[in-house]
Amino acid sequence: MDISLPPLRLSDFTLPSPMARARRVVARIAIAATLGIAGLGGLIVATVAANASEARSAQAFVKPADMTSGALLLKGAEPGKFVEAPQVRADYDVTVSGPTMRTRVTQAFTNPTDGWVEGVYVYPLPEKGAVDAMTLVIGDRVIVADVKKREEAKEIYEAAKRDGKTAALTEQERPNLFTNSVANIGPGETVLVRIEYQAPVHQDAERMSLRIPLVVAPRYVPKPLVTEVSMDAVGGWGVVDPAPDRGRITPPVNDPRETAPTNPVSITVRLNAGFRLGEVASSTHKIKVDGTDEAARTVTLDAADVPADRDFELAWTAASGPTPSVGLFRESVGGSDYVVAYVTPPTGAAKEEKRPRETIFVIDNSGSMSGPSMGQAKASLAFALDRLTPADRFDVIRFDDTMERLFLDTVAATPENVAKAKAFVARLSAEGGTEMLPPLKAALFDPRPNDAARVRQIVFLTDGAIGDEQRMFDAIASGRGRSRLFMVGIGSAPNSFLMTRAAELGRGTFTHIGSTEEVDARMRELFAKLESPVITSLTAAFSEGAADMTPRTLPDIYRGEPLVMAARMAKVSGALEIGGLIGDQPWTVKLDLAKAAPGDGISKLWARRKIDDAEVSRTLRETGPEAADAEILKLALEHKLTTRLTSLVAVDQTPRRPAGATLTRAEVPLNLPAGWDFDAVFGKRPGSEQGPTVPGMRRADAQSKLERVAAMGVAASPAPLATPSPSAGANLPQTATDAELKLCAGLALILLAVGLLIIRPARRRAA
Repeated sequence: MDISLPPLRLSDFTLPSPMARARRVVARIAIAATLGIAGLGGLIVATVAANASEARSAQAFVKPADMTSGALLLKGAEPGKFVEAPQVRADYDVTVSGPTMRTRVTQAFTNPTDGWVEGVYVYPLPEKGAVDAMTLVIGDRVIVADVKKREEAKEIYEAAKRDGKTAALTEQERPNLFTNSVANIGPGETVLVRIEYQAPVHQDAERMSLRIPLVVAPRYVPKPLVTEVSMDAVGGWGVVDPAPDRGRITPPVNDPRETAPTNPVSITVRLNAGFRLGEVASSTHKIKVDGTDEAARTVTLDAADVPADRDFELAWTAASGPTPSVGLFRESVGGSDYVVAYVTPPTGAAKEEKRPRETIFVIDNSGSMSGPSMGQAKASLAFALDRLTPADRFDVIRFDDTMERLFLDTVAATPENVAKAKAFVARLSAEGGTEMLPPLKAALFDPRPNDAARVRQIVFLTDGAIGDEQRMFDAIASGRGRSRLFMVGIGSAPNSFLMTRAAELGRGTFTHIGSTEEVDARMRELFAKLESPVITSLTAAFSEGAADMTPRTLPDIYRGEPLVMAARMAKVSGALEIGGLIGDQPWTVKLDLAKAAPGDGISKLWARRKIDDAEVSRTLRETGPEAADAEILKLALEHKLTTRLTSLVAVDQTPRRPAGATLTRAEVPLNLPAGWDFDAVFGKRPGSEQGPTVPGMRRADAQSKLERVAAMGVAASPAPLATPSPSAGANLPQTATDAELKLCAGLALILLAVGLLIIRPARRRAA
């Protein structure tokens, strides 16, 4: 192989002069200094970049020890780092006009981080409310929402979210449980979402009231069930999830021991009763009552802001004499007339010999009942036991994630048996899960279905903190027989949808007890109903023209309760005649429709009640699922209502999130309802590294063989609320920069400079 070498030169063997050597040394020093400065610059740039990155993520990512005030932290993608959750402040502006209330709820979503966030907030509303409007406010821009089919609204929202547009979506999870999602909330920005709903005022005897739910109680969701299916079709086991939307109804919850209550609310009620007002009071909050008009008051909270940790209730009575027993209101919308009638039958109109009762008491002693709720439930049941007579028969069932029946069957209410029952109740403590279906079925089971000598009643005491309500409704519809079901809601935030629908299907009533001080008065009211003749065989007819009435079948009503019915017709005229039996005595009342007072929102209440009719008819198997859904969808779109099939969506058409900027989804944490015990609900948390207020899941102590079989076949099914699982967190992006790479580059430049100083003289000497 031929290798060509450069020609030799004399100068290559000649030693340089001292002056030349000095010049070369100076040159080498200059080169080294230049490269060293460059390397040092690289180090400085890397350090500054790292510090800037750290500053930028100071709010986006934190460690629990870094927090100086209470906040819920959601787990990020980087181990040991968390993000502060979005915050929501709500203002409730309520106007009461006679029998109806119009409420505007303004929710302020604040993004405390310096990244772009999608906030998701699960919140409660009255179960009979008709949600019909939503507005998105971004700075000075106001966007009014449209009602769409649920899937269509979701697609519009997701498209806007991808495009960097700010959007809001309101979805119904249950009639009393909604979700607001707000996409692309800018760094440090606050976005307003205003929703509006119409709801009826509640009347019971001489007392009128409204209730505004403010917090969603954590809900127990049973594990998926194993169902034996056709071997030919599937060839094995199948799984039915009792709550397929479990992930949508179990938002994160603050631990009150580590995080101060969040999500403050303010409330203003403009009360126009329509009659001279007497007492105006709240059993749940301290209030201020202003106004000199005899029929109107303005009510505000005594404190400027209160935490959303319990329902708000306001009640009022007439100044003198009884509260009006008849109300008639009308509204014209879209070429149709709507009318709503409130009629309270007279008490004592008929006397009936009291029949002995067969009463099954069911008491919830699960973990969510821990604290004051358990005391309220036990006191209520003790009161009920004292009302029994020796002619009555009774039994007591207690349940958590297990159940226990005191007697094998109902027994005579002798002093010995009542004392035994009181001792049984006194020993109860609250713990475990809320498996409500087995005790409900046990109470509904009637070994003597043809016994006409006794009135069979079930008194069910619970907070209703479950997510599988439909299973309860199905059980009541199929097993109610001659039984009547009376629901007693316990605690600061009961599941009122479960209570009211269960009572409706069970032909009973719903009573709420929010504090121990209310036990005596509320239980006396309940037993006045239990011990009084039921108003039955109710009918209603309009003298002129046809009318579309709701409820479809008029229910039996109890002492002090009004019959509330609504109708749509081409033109209001003639009279409405209502009749029925009080005990065994006929009773009728005739109302002149020409005297109906103007009212607002009656068409919305009619439509909401018609939607409820369709849902109840579906549960009772009177209407098929497809026909019921078609009716619900038609009513919802016509009257612009949010239902399980329709949603409200608003989109700001201006893209705001910069291209390439990451969007983080984070659920707004909720407060634990007042009086609840965190550990009793969620189980004690093991010592592991997680956000200080991200709860574990609720535990269940009882594990059946059937559940173990289900677990083998469904390893990938959603984690139910009944078992411990890691806390859910936000799916946050990694925000580390290339600082380490820049540090290495700086060091390499310094080494290169030193190498040149060494190698170049060596080369020349070698040459």
